[in-house]
Amino acid sequence: MCAVDVRPAIATERLVLRGLVAGDAPQVAELASDFNVAAMTARIPHPYALSDAEWFVGYAQARDPRREANFAIEHRRFGVIGVLGFDGTDPRRPEVGYWLGRPFWGRGYASEALKAAMAWARADWGKNAVWAGHFADNRASGGVLVKAGFLYTGDVETRHSVARGEDVPTRMMVWLA
Repeated sequence: MCAVDVRPAIATERLVLRGLVAGDAPQVAELASDFNVAAMTARIPHPYALSDAEWFVGYAQARDPRREANFAIEHRRFGVIGVLGFDGTDPRRPEVGYWLGRPFWGRGYASEALKAAMAWARADWGKNAVWAGHFADNRASGGVLVKAGFLYTGDVETRHSVARGEDVPTRMMVWLA
């Protein structure tokens, strides 16, 4: 048995964060295929096809949850509305990232999901610090991170956006338990 299990869901008032399953791929593909969504992430390509989503779900399921945890963000009424993931490949600097489909922007879902995920990271994943970054032109994501307790480090890194095909200034933040 593994020390960290992401199968149990993290529940909030409106959302459930749970491990990804094969049936999530069509909704993930539909939402992530929007250029405006993909362009605000480092790793999502554009165009984004069902085969990309199927590959990602398989990848997420195969990861060692002690080092990397990925969650479907499921709305109790609308189904899967996005994805949130922790990359702990570097155990000294685990990083969180997330995205929501455009129809779900501006409703507080990202803040709700991230706050719950950070409580999980502290209590169940045993992390005292988690890093994140947002593209400098994505102020809304910066607001979500601040609401979840992240602080700006003052560092700006250049991160590549696969969808944009270019490097983008990224404002770095840290969360301390």
